[in-house]
Amino acid sequence: MTTLSRSWGNMTTLGKVVVPLLLLVLVGGPILTIAVGLWVGPWLLGVLSSNMGIVRFVVAITGVLLFSIPAAFIIIYMELKVIAQMNLRVGPDRVGPAGAAHSVVAGLKVLTKEDFTPKSADVIVFTWAPVIVFLTAVMTFLVIPFGPGFIDPVTGERVGGLVGQDMNIGLLYMFAVGGMTVVGLLLAGWSSFNKYSLLGGLRSAAQVVSYEIPLTLSVVGLILLAGTMSLQGIANQQEGWFTNWFVFRQPLGALIFFIAATAEANRTPFDLTEADSEIVAGFATEYSGMRFGFLFFAEYVNVFIVSALITTLFFGAWNAPIDINAILALVGLTPPVIALDPGSLGIGLLVLIGLAPVVLTALFALPFYLAKSSRPAWKALLIGFVLFNLFAMGILTLLAYIGWGWFAGLIWFFIKSFAFVFVFVWMRGTFPRVRIDHLMGFAWKWLLPAALLNLFLTATAIVVVKSL
Repeated sequence: MTTLSRSWGNMTTLGKVVVPLLLLVLVGGPILTIAVGLWVGPWLLGVLSSNMGIVRFVVAITGVLLFSIPAAFIIIYMELKVIAQMNLRVGPDRVGPAGAAHSVVAGLKVLTKEDFTPKSADVIVFTWAPVIVFLTAVMTFLVIPFGPGFIDPVTGERVGGLVGQDMNIGLLYMFAVGGMTVVGLLLAGWSSFNKYSLLGGLRSAAQVVSYEIPLTLSVVGLILLAGTMSLQGIANQQEGWFTNWFVFRQPLGALIFFIAATAEANRTPFDLTEADSEIVAGFATEYSGMRFGFLFFAEYVNVFIVSALITTLFFGAWNAPIDINAILALVGLTPPVIALDPGSLGIGLLVLIGLAPVVLTALFALPFYLAKSSRPAWKALLIGFVLFNLFAMGILTLLAYIGWGWFAGLIWFFIKSFAFVFVFVWMRGTFPRVRIDHLMGFAWKWLLPAALLNLFLTATAIVVVKSL
């Protein structure tokens, strides 16, 4: 008691405020969680289970909207940091750990700047053009499968999945909606009443018209092999070992798709629509504030979408490179499955979940409190609380990866997608910008004949194999 009273007397005013609040959170939070779970839980589960269609729609839309902006921030930070390292510089290192929050601050700065409209601009079109560009980028998230579905215990087939809407024409939807981006860029360039903006808009139209054809033709061979345009169906056919990935059956198609998708996303070396050395910023020259922010974020969201699409079509989507189940079966083991049945959650489990943070926080804090007698108790508790959260997140992540197939698939999908994001950033820091006539000539003289050749070879191979 004397030690506690001495520690309390040695605390600063801030410590005397923080410690009671921390104790209240650690003790009162679990008790409140248990009470709410026992009282509201059954009623809430009943309401949600009887309206699963609405719940799935709300979750899908919310997830898509909430993921788009953080994805843009992560890619912006990658671009700043990777290109800085390639140039033997440090890059962002002030805001957040290793400058991780720099892109967030930069994005918020853009959104808080003055939103200026030129006098001669078409105000309505000028205002709505960035919205069209951003929404078309976000809408393409709807059909991208982020993870596998669940195994039906009755039929043994995979159903559902981490996808907003599994359409049987998902690939066609992707091309149709993604092609609407050029409409927003052309409207932005035309409505700005600026010659550089108009040139940027016209370039975007010419570039998309040129590269949309080889982009579409490059996946026709894949569709012939898969027999479906559902992105979830294409991903399901690449399960197992990495040798099942379509990149090994369609190497030329994958290469054409990657090059054409780079031009579609207006990435270096095909960023002629906003070439700063020629036309200032192209279609975005007259934009500022929130409207420039929409164009700014849409560009980086498109980078992730293109990377995710390449991953889904050619690199196994959410499938791991090796078949863990086959390896475990070879040695006579079966993977554990974590089944979470809300009806089986008893009071004992809830009490364990509620008391574990308190006990483990105290255990992690005890060594820091005993190691240095002058350290206040509230600082040791704070350190213990942080360490407990890191420990708990690591354990939960490991258990989820082992027991939940969809979680493991989600991790692999993001690893592959951000690997391609890194490639796009690498290309920006390496390649020079091509000339506009070279850009157009490469599409019509090289990519289009190569895409037609790939389609002809694939169709011929299918006919030959079926005739054997």
